[in-house]
Amino acid sequence: MSEARWTLPDEAATLALGRRIAAALDRDGMVIHLHGELGAGKTTFARALLGALGVGERIKSPTYSLVERYDAEGRSAWHLDLYRIADPGELEWLGLDALADPAALVLVEWPERGRGALPAADLILHLDYADGGRQARLQAETARGRELLARLH
Repeated sequence: MSEARWTLPDEAATLALGRRIAAALDRDGMVIHLHGELGAGKTTFARALLGALGVGERIKSPTYSLVERYDAEGRSAWHLDLYRIADPGELEWLGLDALADPAALVLVEWPERGRGALPAADLILHLDYADGGRQARLQAETARGRELLARLH
């Protein structure tokens, strides 16, 4: 299976999806690219996933800082929001080399704005508006991503 879909009628369902995916993660790293319009639930999903992985501090939206690092169950977790990036070259000064750590969890909002400067996605989460709520589509891009999808079912 390389794709899964969920209907998310409200914010609680988005939070539940983040927690469910967190529970399916193994100790290996994972790169998840988050796609969706403004307000589609990308940050809500990321907060739920990181919180479920034991991040005890306040999980901030990285809209202005661009990147936030957290400790999640003894591994690095990175949350990036590239909405304000106009060119991937702007990311050079951020020190994104740490994202290449194979044990790291990397969540990237607006990944298309960092094309070529980011690690390839294991999973792509598409969040779209639908029927007053949201529709989520999780697409596996690598063997690690396919393994996670298999654990979800």
